[in-house]
Amino acid sequence: MNKKLQFGWVGEDNMALLTDLYEFTMADSYLRGKRNEEATFDLFIRHLPENRSFLVSAGLEDIVHFLGIMRFTDDSIHYLRTLNLLSDGFLSYLKNFRFTGTVYAIPEGEIYFPNEPAIVVTAPRIEAQVVETFLLNTFNFQSLIATKAARVVIAAEGRQVVDFSPRRDHGTDAAMKVARSSYIAGCVGTSNVLAGKEFGIPVYGTMAHSYVMSYKSEIESFREFVRDFPENSVLLIDTYDVIEGARNAIIVGKEMARKGQKLRGVRIDSGDLARLSKRARRMFDDAGLGYVRIMLSGDLNEYRIKEIIRKGGSADVFGVGTDMGTSRDAPALGGVYKLVEDNLGPRMKFSKGKVTLPGKKSVFRILGEDGRFRKDVITEEGGKPNSKDYYPLLVKVMENGNIIYDPPSLPKVRDRFLENLKLLPDDLKNIDEVHKYKVEISHSLKSIIKGIRSKIMS
Repeated sequence: MNKKLQFGWVGEDNMALLTDLYEFTMADSYLRGKRNEEATFDLFIRHLPENRSFLVSAGLEDIVHFLGIMRFTDDSIHYLRTLNLLSDGFLSYLKNFRFTGTVYAIPEGEIYFPNEPAIVVTAPRIEAQVVETFLLNTFNFQSLIATKAARVVIAAEGRQVVDFSPRRDHGTDAAMKVARSSYIAGCVGTSNVLAGKEFGIPVYGTMAHSYVMSYKSEIESFREFVRDFPENSVLLIDTYDVIEGARNAIIVGKEMARKGQKLRGVRIDSGDLARLSKRARRMFDDAGLGYVRIMLSGDLNEYRIKEIIRKGGSADVFGVGTDMGTSRDAPALGGVYKLVEDNLGPRMKFSKGKVTLPGKKSVFRILGEDGRFRKDVITEEGGKPNSKDYYPLLVKVMENGNIIYDPPSLPKVRDRFLENLKLLPDDLKNIDEVHKYKVEISHSLKSIIKGIRSKIMS
């Protein structure tokens, strides 16, 4: 687990202030009115983003760590006092604040669907309320990126995908989260060196056009680079002309072969990637350099990758940047955090288009005879699905404020996702069409909903 949170210029000492102001004003009012009873909130996604048929859980490790260390320092409380808004009693309460609640969550790397509780927080009302913004900020973004990256990985059809996004990501914090979330979703690594250090993710890099242009000729730049990096020689061949670049790479590759070395690969970053990669592949094969790998990059996304493969393009690796790091076609995930139970019993919203499911709940995944996902069932807490082959999606990660979840290593989280992907019905992997997965509400939960509606409407 991460030992320290660091978001942009803010260290974890003041991270408790990363919340919307109304969380504090509501909490102050709860305290004054003695309304700090136990309450349960669900974090869930209302709707799938554009063209998505599933979602990928990510961000839980940051959330659990944050809840474990969340404190209000003297500096934080001093700032809140300067707002001239909150009561002295509430500010005194914050001095001894600790999160003491219990949390269930869908583990990272698990595939999930709209309206399923992804994180369930049960705690004194104030504690459960003031953590809302951080939980949504963390889970929404990382789950969004993991889902986008999963689509890119699907489109690549077994070819490797590397995160090339940090220079276009929305800030330093985002660049770190993108590297980690995309790795969870099946990318093999990242260009982000800091993410490599912090998370143990493999790092990848080639060269820039500026390097090639820094020499009198393209072939001179290639020779200099392979001399310095004979074990990691990937040459960028599109600075001037891809075919001429491939010819120069072949010359250098043969020179390396005579020394007992191997040219590792080439990268093409512009032009008709399908046509040029096919031509380059033939050239390297005909020259006896069939081991040279071809990496394609340059404004790629799942749709362009699919088209390149459809046209017979030859790629061993795709470097994907802006579109994946920003989820450009669907740049926000509509996660919400809603009260579902308190001392008054199960709670429910009936707002048009924003109906919530009441009470503490369980979520189960039902498997078909082939072992693949067949449907999910949401039940009241303690309920069971009417099926033989199922497993619960929610796992207890905190109890009475103590972290009881030993998070798996990042490679194991990635393995979980890849196994999930194998079990996902094929139609849900279609990147061009949305196919709906069946998520049922149990009969007993429907009865609870009916009772609440009848009581409120009477």
